[in-house]
Amino acid sequence: MPTDTLYGIVGKALDAKAVERIYELRKRNPEKPCIILIGDVSELDKFSIKLTEKQKEILNNYWPGPVSIVLDCSDERFSYLHRGTKTLAFRMPEPEALRGLLMKTGPLIAPSANLEGLPPAQNIDEARKYFGDGVFLYIDAGDVSGKASRVVRLHLDGSLSIVRE
Repeated sequence: MPTDTLYGIVGKALDAKAVERIYELRKRNPEKPCIILIGDVSELDKFSIKLTEKQKEILNNYWPGPVSIVLDCSDERFSYLHRGTKTLAFRMPEPEALRGLLMKTGPLIAPSANLEGLPPAQNIDEARKYFGDGVFLYIDAGDVSGKASRVVRLHLDGSLSIVRE
């Protein structure tokens, strides 16, 4: 489905089986966490993430928007998501309709729609070539040729570091 940046292959972030299925379909490096789309900052509570006031203030400068923020998550219940990094990356997309969908579905992991190491699908035909019948539903929005989100690490002290420009 289209996200706010690229076509993504999405699944419920709170469903470990759905997450593993996406890793298998994408042939994704099992040590590499995926970005999680959320509809509202309150969704972070579902991942045992407690923000400092400084962190909340900083998030308000970036969200909604095409910036993924990496936050600490040491809760082992989410090891299937953080893959041993004890961090999770979240993005609150700009499009209001997408945020509304996320509030109905819950948080979704959303790696780009491609096999590991290959270019992201720019349309549904390219996505079908990658995944065929392995995907339950394709949502066609025509050609989408955006770029991957910027990824920023937000530390507990409120400092930032760039992970991906």
